[in-house]
Amino acid sequence: MITRRTFLKGIGALVLGGMSLGAYAVAGEPSRLVTRSYKITPTGWPGALRLRIAVLADIHACRPWMTPERIRSICAHANALSPDITLLLGDYCTGQKGISGVVSAEEWSDALSGLSAPLGVHAILGNHDWWEDEAAQERGHGPIVSQTALENVGIQVYENHALRIEKDGQAFWLAGLGDQVALTPRYGRARWSGVDDLGATLAMVTDDAPVILLAHEPDIFPQAPERVSLTLSGHTHGGQIRLFGYSPYVPSRYHNRYAYGHIVEARPSVSDIRPATPRDLIVSGGLGCSILPVRFGMPPEIVMVEIG
Repeated sequence: MITRRTFLKGIGALVLGGMSLGAYAVAGEPSRLVTRSYKITPTGWPGALRLRIAVLADIHACRPWMTPERIRSICAHANALSPDITLLLGDYCTGQKGISGVVSAEEWSDALSGLSAPLGVHAILGNHDWWEDEAAQERGHGPIVSQTALENVGIQVYENHALRIEKDGQAFWLAGLGDQVALTPRYGRARWSGVDDLGATLAMVTDDAPVILLAHEPDIFPQAPERVSLTLSGHTHGGQIRLFGYSPYVPSRYHNRYAYGHIVEARPSVSDIRPATPRDLIVSGGLGCSILPVRFGMPPEIVMVEIG
């Protein structure tokens, strides 16, 4: 028989447990840092081309969770992984207005300037970088503050641009897409709109070397042609709360389909003779928090991708 005392003890335990989990989700897990590693050989990738990629996504600089000092520590950790190339996937701005303290673009970009890799540090922009630049929203185009801040510290920013890179005599292309939900429905715009142009970006690829596509939001993945060997994305934060491989909320029209991790999908063949071609997408869980400073089951991560 359950007595009143036993019942109240049980309720108390539940309340304390809930408070402990809440404290961990706000103060514990967002302060962690893990390295998530993937070893893949995408379709069409030359066997002789070995590439180590460090991926940093969704930093969301703010106080007290993602200070310049913490960003510098993350950069030092990424450098210690000895990548051939380091890629930044956007959302450097806070994304938590009214909740967290501000870290200026000059501060977070200076912290990111500590990144180094033999093949360089390359970046794209994210939706919050656009949303928090009111002047860019009003005029409807860039360059935006985040782009200028990155370029001022020597980090190349790709806005619908592709660059051919060589390693050990083997070439690949880095293609960076403009953000897909950059412009908010204001200043005469009736709906959300992007500044992305996948066709124009891939038109810059002038030979048969493999292509790595950087796209802040993973929703572009179904449109990526076979020409793209690997797509790298952020934006979702893995839902920030993820339990048993499921995220209750994912900022994607595909929901959990592209929430997190290594996704392999076969693009439908245009021919009955030719088989469907598998394509690779890796979605980073990111480093910071958006909207609310909460993470549970999805600690901040640096992604390391080894290709070949």
